[in-house]
This record gives sequence, structure tokens and C-alpha cells, in this order.
Amino acid sequence: MSAELIQYIQQLDHVLLAALGVRPFSFDQMRPTSLPPSFKPEPHLNAPIPAMDRYEQVLTEARTLYKRTSNSHQQWLDELNVAHSAYDRQAAEQRKRIAEVNARLDQMRADFNAGRPAALRWFAFMVLERSKYPTGFPKTFQVAYRPENRDLVVEFELPPQGIVPEVRAYRYVKSRDAIEPLRRSQKEVKQRYTKLIARVALRTLHEIFTSTPRGLVEAIVFNGRVRTIDQVTGKEVRPHLLSVGAERAKFETLDLTNSSPVPCLKRLNALVSPNPYDLEAVEPFITFDPKRFDFSDDMDVASGLDSRRSLPKLSPTEFEHLIRELFVAMGAETWTALPPKDGGVEAVATSDNLFFGGVCLIQAKQSSGPVDLEAVSALAAAMTDHNATTGVLVATSWFDRAGELFARRNKITLINGAELKHLFKEHLDIDVVPGTAPPTQVRPSGNRQSGRPGPVA
Repeated sequence: MSAELIQYIQQLDHVLLAALGVRPFSFDQMRPTSLPPSFKPEPHLNAPIPAMDRYEQVLTEARTLYKRTSNSHQQWLDELNVAHSAYDRQAAEQRKRIAEVNARLDQMRADFNAGRPAALRWFAFMVLERSKYPTGFPKTFQVAYRPENRDLVVEFELPPQGIVPEVRAYRYVKSRDAIEPLRRSQKEVKQRYTKLIARVALRTLHEIFTSTPRGLVEAIVFNGRVRTIDQVTGKEVRPHLLSVGAERAKFETLDLTNSSPVPCLKRLNALVSPNPYDLEAVEPFITFDPKRFDFSDDMDVASGLDSRRSLPKLSPTEFEHLIRELFVAMGAETWTALPPKDGGVEAVATSDNLFFGGVCLIQAKQSSGPVDLEAVSALAAAMTDHNATTGVLVATSWFDRAGELFARRNKITLINGAELKHLFKEHLDIDVVPGTAPPTQVRPSGNRQSGRPGPVA
């Protein structure tokens, strides 16, 4: 019993190291190329009943015996032909299925190389799906890809606190003929759990970075949360215990084999719960909401082609009026328009609800390209001037990664074009065309996936 505990603890300690020696995942590993085995009849059909080879002998011994064996020989031939026909049908069906799967994989690979979000999201999901963890680890995660930032956002379910055994060994007490558990200190349990979730985060980053090419995935946002029961309410809760936005260039400078996991995460500027075992939550860098990552193809449709209003083509007055309508519907109680400094909409709104949190400075831009860090930091400065507690920056396009990270640190809510489209539909039942979608990033011709393709599975 003690040996099993020691072995399991070793598996937890090597969760990260075990993944470092695994060949990076690739499309080739998913191709079902094995052909049907050669036809092998059932044992009773392997050799014919001796009939024709013994014809002369049987004929001389007894014509009746010859007739019986001749009939048995024909029966064997019939059964063999039936078995062979069934094999041919099954083999043809298997080859057809293999061809269909490989055709879909080829199309997915082409979409992946072209930087299509659905293909990038699917491939990253498969990387995590094929990752093998010890017994007791959950297998739940969500993945989104943002082509405008060339990054993946991963919402990952971490193992529960009980994954670390509180018993470190067992001993036999001869005087009582009993087995007693020897418990770990609570401090050791908490330290092991903190290191474990750090290893899981680093392992996930490693597996995705090594399986995806530069030019398509330059960063990964990892949010780790745990599913548990709130002891006060008795309801299920899922607090975030860890969040990190890792740039590929910085991550590749880490020596994961010889480094301690927690300092590695700190080097990546990760947000880690001060007390993860006690479920003390952190606010993730980016809240995982599939709607905010889903720029639909119709964002590039010109407003003249349908009846929907195109936000970038509205006049400044029309745009300001529509934005004001939206925020009033979302809970703004007062609205004071300010003279815009660089076009768009600027206003101060107040509300008692959690979204606005008192005085909120709102800026909205009719943008066709990415809204960068400079625009977000300008809003932060304006918040100070107006003594605002929170800020909201709305764009008809999208935000770059540096702006998103800055907004997270400065109590600024960012609303991109896809999310804006959703909010207009949800709160005002209005269909709009927000603006241009993020550009699709095509992998440079000189780049290829990390790691050499392995043998065909």
C-alpha cells in the first residue's frame, strides 16, 4: 500500500517531465493508414477435406464414399467463397472510411495552415485531448483562437485538492494486528498542490507550443480553474486559481527540465492564487467567453448588401446615439456626453450595478483595424482625470494583446466587434454589422511545425 502511494506521488511530481519527452503532436499521428489484414479463413476452412486428391483411391474403395467426400469438398469451396466475399466487402468499407477520414484531415490541415480559427481551435483541442494524465485528473477544457493576436485562449479544469493524497504511507502495528495510515502535514499537501497545478499549466503551454508553428500561435492565454462545492452555499463553484498569458519567445527561454514550476510561472508574469488549496480565486487575464472570440464572416459584408446597420459607416451622431441606447439598456442610469478627442464616442455613465461600479468612463471607436495599447492607456489616463472607478472601451473591430493585458490591470472592460454585435442583439434586438474581421494569419512559407513528423500511426 505504501509503495502504491509512493508511485502515485511520483506520477504527480513528473506530470510536467513526462510530457517533455513526448514527440510533439501532429496531423500525421491522426491518419488511420493501416490497411485490412490479409484474408485468413476460419481454421476449419484452412484446408479442404481430401476429396479430389484421393479420388482414385476413394473411387476404388467405394463410390458412395467418393460421392460423400466430393460433396463435402464442394461445401468447403462454397463456405470459403462466402467468407472471402464477406472479407472483400469489409475491406472495401474500411478502405473507404480511411480515405474519408484522411480527406477530412487533409482539408483540416489546409485550413490550419491557412490560419482559419476553427482549424486552429480544433487542432489545439486534439493536442490536449491526446495528452495522458495520471488517474484522477479531469479531462475538461475549452479552446478559442484569435487570429488578430495569433494566440490561443485555453480554459482548463485543474485537478481537485483531493488529487494529492493526505496519507504518505502505511504501517503495520503488530500488537493490534492493524494497519495505520501515516499522514502528511497540511503544509506539505498545500505545497504539493500548488506545484502540481503549476506543472499542469506549464505542461499545457509546452504541448501546444511544440505542436503548433510560429506565425500562427505566438502566445497562449491559460486559465486554470477547479470544480468544487462551496461550503457555505452548497452549490458548485469553479474559481480560477491560475491565469497566465505566455509569449512563445519568452516561454522558449525556460528550461522546464531543471526549473521549479512556480518560479517558471512567475517569470511569465502569471497570476497564481496565494492559497490555491484553499480555493482563493484570482481574476483571469481574459474571461473565457466563446462569443467574444467568434468574429463571424459576415462582418465584412457591406451594409448596402443587406438591411443591417454597418457601425463603421454610421455618422458620428448616429453612432453616439446607438452606443448610448445600448448602455442605457445595459443599466446606465445617467449619461453625460464629452467632447471626443479623436473621434468616436466619449461619455461618463453612472450606475449602481456591478458592470459599471459607480462612475464609468466610456469610449467607443469606429475602428477598422486593431485598437492598440496606446488607446487603452489613454482611456486609463482619462479615467484619472474624471475620477472614474471603471472604464469601458468599445471598438467595432478588435484589440491587440498588449492592450488587453493593460486593460486587465487597470479595471478597463474591452468590448470588441463580435461582442458588440452580440450585445446589440441581446439588449436592443438590433442586428448590426460591426466592422472588419481580424485578418487571417497565413503561416509563412519558411515555417513548419515544431518537431519532425513521426512514424505513421
